Amino acid sequence: MYSKPIHTLIRALSRLPSVGPRTAERFVFFLLKSGKKEVADLSLALQELMHTVRSCEVCWDFSDRTPCAICSNKKRDWATIAVVAEPQDLQAIEKIGSYTGVYHILRGTLSADMEGRNNGIKIQELFKRLKAMPIKEVILALNPNMDGETTMMYLEAEIKRNFPTVIVSRLARGLPSGSELQYADEITLENALRSRTVLK
Repeated sequence: MYSKPIHTLIRALSRLPSVGPRTAERFVFFLLKSGKKEVADLSLALQELMHTVRSCEVCWDFSDRTPCAICSNKKRDWATIAVVAEPQDLQAIEKIGSYTGVYHILRGTLSADMEGRNNGIKIQELFKRLKAMPIKEVILALNPNMDGETTMMYLEAEIKRNFPTVIVSRLARGLPSGSELQYADEITLENALRSRTVLK
């Protein structure tokens, strides 16, 4: 049986996505064999992350300032909002370099929210933005899987009911069904963004 500090760290790392107890165990012993400098560097990086990164008060991305760099950029098209599930999805779209609008990060999907897999989806915050600003188009850019589709259907219905002048579109079907946005290649993602369809 491992000593308490080793066991505690294995248990903590096991809570990370896609990390089981065996992988966590390998991580812990890698750190122990690497020496104190590597462990200190990791500890310092984690402390810096927790002390400097916060939620953007506009789009809910993670950033070291609020508003974040995108929301502070006056050259962006503030009449167009791309709604994504996770911060990684924002980065995937930004890599294309052709989208000039702004974003709203939901921090999950409706299904995950109902199952307690995330700490509150930011849908009401999106509706507040639509009330407060002259938005022309909302692009629903969620993953084309069951969770994403359910959330997009709900958002489409609510936006059309409460904000009838706002155009609701979604990414074209160039993205394979069941895939995740952050893993799509840049060409596929750019084509999907350009060929988005308006929901009627």
